Amino acid sequence: MFEWIKDQNHFKNAQNKHKDFLVLMFYVDFSPNARRALVEIENFSKENKEIPVYVIDVGKIKSVHKQFEVKNVPTVLALRKGKIVQRIEGVESGRFYARIFCGVASPHKSGEKGIPHRVVVYSGPGCPACGTAKAYLRKHGINFRTIDIAQDQRAAERLVRRSGQMAVPQIDIDGHLVVGFDQAKIDRLLSN
Repeated sequence: MFEWIKDQNHFKNAQNKHKDFLVLMFYVDFSPNARRALVEIENFSKENKEIPVYVIDVGKIKSVHKQFEVKNVPTVLALRKGKIVQRIEGVESGRFYARIFCGVASPHKSGEKGIPHRVVVYSGPGCPACGTAKAYLRKHGINFRTIDIAQDQRAAERLVRRSGQMAVPQIDIDGHLVVGFDQAKIDRLLSN
């Protein structure tokens, strides 16, 4: 589902309709990067029709970007219950959005309410703790995506910028990083 936000009321209605999860892109027509990102988010939406995707032209609707502290376009947000669970600034591919948002939108089985969580395990070859972390998540029915940082240099660089560490595993749960296999912290983040 792909839709342009027409005004503030339309945005409020979209948030009420998709309280559990929605993707929101902030766009402005004069930005070549925003135009490229728009093509990619449209491609993502065509392949993932079950995920609601809304686009806001910040040149026409002035207040929403301030509400979410968006300072650059393009910016794409994933919202769960009105709160940001993922922020992506700049242009990414439709495949990148699929890797990120399909993980965000898929519910895990262990929570009583079935609230969806986005879980990404960053791992590397020959890492016993990485295997332990993935086995733990599987045992508890948690859907997750794995990124091998030895195979994805850009992901490795982004991870080091975020955490300041090169250690693996690093587990991203709804935007919160867990460095190493810290079962208590993983359980706490997944119980929210």
